[in-house]
Amino acid sequence: MRRIQTEGNTRGDRTGTGTISLFGPQNEYDLRTGFFPLLTTKEVNLDSIIGELLWFLSGDTNATTLILQGINIWNDWPCKYWLQQTDQTLPAQTDKAGWRQAKAEFVRLVKADPGGFGGKWGKLGPVYGKQWTKWETNRGTSINQIADLIARLKTEKGRMCRRLIVTAWNPADIEEMAVSGLPPCHCLFQFYVEGDTLHCKLYQRSADYVLGVPYNVACYSLLLMIVAKLTGLKPGRFIHTFGDAHLYSNHLDGPVATQLAREPRESPRLILTDENLPSYTSFKREHFTLEGYSPDPAIRAEIAV
Repeated sequence: MRRIQTEGNTRGDRTGTGTISLFGPQNEYDLRTGFFPLLTTKEVNLDSIIGELLWFLSGDTNATTLILQGINIWNDWPCKYWLQQTDQTLPAQTDKAGWRQAKAEFVRLVKADPGGFGGKWGKLGPVYGKQWTKWETNRGTSINQIADLIARLKTEKGRMCRRLIVTAWNPADIEEMAVSGLPPCHCLFQFYVEGDTLHCKLYQRSADYVLGVPYNVACYSLLLMIVAKLTGLKPGRFIHTFGDAHLYSNHLDGPVATQLAREPRESPRLILTDENLPSYTSFKREHFTLEGYSPDPAIRAEIAV
C-alpha cells in the first residue's frame, strides 16, 4: 500500500472513482514456514474465502449459491444489472446508503426465491467456475482445466511439465461476463514442482489492494494447499504478480490510513483435514481449521462497481 502511494500515478478508472495505480509489482508468500498469509492488520473473513474458492472449483457461476451461505462478495454486479434491467433507480457510485439498501433488497429477494429470482438475477455469466472446469472448445467439447492439472501433477512426467496452467481469461466470453458479473481479475495461474514441493504463481491483471487482494492472497494460498494435498506434494511458495495494482481514491483517508497505522501480528496457521479426499470437489468448510488468528478489527470499505 505504501509503495502504491509513493510510486504510483493518479488515474481514472471504469467506475469513475479514481485510483492511485502501480503497474507490475510482485509479492511472495512461503507456505513452508507453516504460516498462512491471512492479514492481521484487519480481520479477513476466511469463511467467505473458503466458500468462494469451493464455489469456483464446483463450476458454479450463480451468486445465489454464495448468498445462501451468507457470502455477499459478488452481490454488487448482479444487483446493478437487476436494477438496470428492471428500470429501477441506480444509486450513484458515492451513494453508500443507497447501494446498501439496494443490495439488501436484492439479497432478500434471492433468499425468498432462490430458484426463481435467484436463478435469473444471480447469474454472473461464464466467470471463473465456468472457465476453470467447463472451458468450451470450438469442437463442441469442454475442458476441465482443474481436473487436467491435478491429473498431470500425479505423474512424474506431468510434474516436469511447463504447461501446468489454468486460465480464466477467455476473450470470447469477456463481453458476456461484463454484463452482470466481472471479467476475471485474477486471470491466470501456473504450478511448478520442485522436488516434493509445489509452487504456484498467479498473474492478476487488476487488483483492488484494499478489498480484493487480501482475499486473493488467501484464496490462492488455499488452492495451493488443496492441490498439493491431492497430489502428494508439499505446499511451497505462492508468488503473486500484478498488472494494475491500485488504491481507490475513496479508500485513502479511511481504510488505507487506518490499516497502515496498525502493526502486523503473527500470522495464523491453516490446518487441512487428515482425510484422504478423492477429489477437489470433495472439500467442505469443515475440512479447514484456522489456528492462532488474532487480527485487528475489520475495516469497512465500499466497493467500486
